Amino acid sequence: MMGLAAGMTIGGKIPFTGTFANFSTGRVYDQIRQSIAYSEKNVKICASHAGVTLGEDGATHQILEDIGMMRMLPNMTVINPCDYNQTKAATLAIADHEGPVYLRFGRPKVPVFTTEDQKFEIGKAINMIEGSDVTIFATGHLVWEAVEAEAILREKGISVELINIHTIKPIDEEAILKSVAKTGCVVTAEEHQRNGGLGDAVAQVLAQNNPSPQEYVAVNDKFGESGKPDELMKKYGLDAEHIVTAVEKVIKRK
Repeated sequence: MMGLAAGMTIGGKIPFTGTFANFSTGRVYDQIRQSIAYSEKNVKICASHAGVTLGEDGATHQILEDIGMMRMLPNMTVINPCDYNQTKAATLAIADHEGPVYLRFGRPKVPVFTTEDQKFEIGKAINMIEGSDVTIFATGHLVWEAVEAEAILREKGISVELINIHTIKPIDEEAILKSVAKTGCVVTAEEHQRNGGLGDAVAQVLAQNNPSPQEYVAVNDKFGESGKPDELMKKYGLDAEHIVTAVEKVIKRK
């Protein structure tokens, strides 16, 4: 699939590939690296069913390493939208973007909470909620979990700044540094391994510019397993409750 897509670009086509995230990355990594990223081919890799919320298919299909794999490839743009409206807007945006793109999305139904007519700008984070005590940087459908966590924390008197990082590469360094300069501490939330994903991308920006306390809401060096998506989110520490706990912990480190 990836080799065919790369070849189609030579004839001026803009190919969009589509299959499970595991098959879009892990099984074809060499083809992506050699034929798409290295060659800077204008291929859009659309990867569905990412993360543990794939559910009953289990660990063999629940890829949690894909963002890291794609982030490391030169020339590759990595996008992880949060709901239907943002996914639609991102799809239209990457069609106009010249160069290889990895577009990641999941399987479960999630609330549609972004606007239908939104403008999607690659590489520009969205400040969804203004706050002063802590910044939550979230990506994918964990943005909704962060929205729910913010409501709980607000009741506890904690002011949360919530930023939707839909583009993980190139990451919006300006938005990260501006927010953390105000709040002084960070929680990152993603349905991905702790290593290599959004948390690492944010940590790299902060380490070079403004070292700050950070907590990760992510899978901690484990494979997934078969189960109901909601149960797996809770077991692997990816739900709103775990975001609340991470926020309370990081604030104590300020």
